[in-house]
Amino acid sequence: METVLFMIRHAQSPFVFGKERTRKLSEQGEHDAKAITEIMRKVKVDIIVSSPYSRAIQTIENIAIEKRLKMQFFEELKERPIKGEYKLPKKDLLKAIKKSYDDKDYCLPGGETMRQAQERALPVISQLLNEYKGKNIIIGTHGNIMTIIMNYFDQQYGYKFWKGTSKPDIYKLSFNENKLSDVERLWEPTHFTQD
Repeated sequence: METVLFMIRHAQSPFVFGKERTRKLSEQGEHDAKAITEIMRKVKVDIIVSSPYSRAIQTIENIAIEKRLKMQFFEELKERPIKGEYKLPKKDLLKAIKKSYDDKDYCLPGGETMRQAQERALPVISQLLNEYKGKNIIIGTHGNIMTIIMNYFDQQYGYKFWKGTSKPDIYKLSFNENKLSDVERLWEPTHFTQD
């Protein structure tokens, strides 16, 4: 019996320091969220869950409205903070992210390691796979935590994969008996934004 997770990474959202939880989608992000809704229109969906962060919710909320499903929010599915509440040049942040995929116990001061992120997020994923066996599940997510979850099931999903994802993005993860059997990318980016 196949269970499918549609991991939908949020659309473009301008970075605002200190507003990780509440920052909204850009105009391009709102446009892309409509395209995401269009892609998912033909898919039967049984449950929609999301990170509690605004940009993740905004990206998938129209799917929930069209499917007449109430979204469920899990704090455990929020994005991983690789650093604490301080500013860091982008190149240094990318180095830290890369190092964290090589060493699951590494993070910058005040941040969260890959292992810690897996330990908080995986129980929710396991719960969904068990409770909705044979169903289709949408997860509104973020690039780092999505990759970290996928890495748990298959270690080929690491820094290089994360760097190749876009905002937004959609990955269809097929599971048989809670084992990842297939991954298919459903989004074809027309413009690339990793920021």
